[in-house]
Amino acid sequence: MAREADLIAALRGLATHPAARGLADDAAVLEVGGEALVLTHDMMVEGVHWLAGQDAADVAWKLVAVNLSDLAAKGAEPLGVLLGYALGDNDARFLEGLRDVLATHDVPLLGGDTVSSHGPQTMGLTAIGRATCRPVPSRSGAKAGDAVWITGPVGAAMQGFEALRDGDTSADTAAYRRPVALLAEGRMLAPRVTAMMDVSDGLLLDASRLAEASGATIWLDSFRVPFAPGLPPDRRDEAMRWGDDYQLLFTLPAESEPPCPAHRIGDVRPRADAPVLLDGAPATGHLGWQHGETR
Repeated sequence: MAREADLIAALRGLATHPAARGLADDAAVLEVGGEALVLTHDMMVEGVHWLAGQDAADVAWKLVAVNLSDLAAKGAEPLGVLLGYALGDNDARFLEGLRDVLATHDVPLLGGDTVSSHGPQTMGLTAIGRATCRPVPSRSGAKAGDAVWITGPVGAAMQGFEALRDGDTSADTAAYRRPVALLAEGRMLAPRVTAMMDVSDGLLLDASRLAEASGATIWLDSFRVPFAPGLPPDRRDEAMRWGDDYQLLFTLPAESEPPCPAHRIGDVRPRADAPVLLDGAPATGHLGWQHGETR
């Protein structure tokens, strides 16, 4: 039960409400008074999701952005957030970053809770959104014959993390420190996609999740996958497994074109033995980030 996947499998027995979508999606979708509310919650832990000593303003930004990215994957319009915060050594800087990210996205803080604790600092955020189209996109609608697309490159967060960890002040670390939630792109894509999710845990792992939810196999062409500028070719496979990219991964009917910039990186095929084929071979080994592991 210690592994994340085992715990989530057990929790599915409790999450029987239709809004939970079987815990197989980026967010819950709750029908209320003629509206569809989109609800998501992510937690972050010092030493796991950010480096010890990292600027608390960047931590606040990332906490909000990763939750808004889940709303983007549903094509939702953010309505507000609830913050759960354990007091730390740099609360003033955290508030500065929180103010910046909420103002940038015009999202109100609606409430939450604060606590004191011992050990690594922990925080969580619940983001609430309103669906802008019906049906609300899910991971489960991809069909054989669909094309697989991604909105942008992978690998920039991996490079940013390493530069930040190594004290390389000449490198651009923004992709890791302050990821961008693709809310506008999500709203444009939502009425057209057959399935959509954000890439948070690695392209290969998240593609496998989309394939599993859809009962299909996804064929990825590594030569079509966009990678961060300057990424050495021998690290491309690693970049597809690293995560923290927060691009949108989606499927469209083969004859359709996306309404925003994106890269076609593969197609959906009938279910085979493996959920993801990379250049024709089953994607094996460590596909992406799962809790219980270390960077």
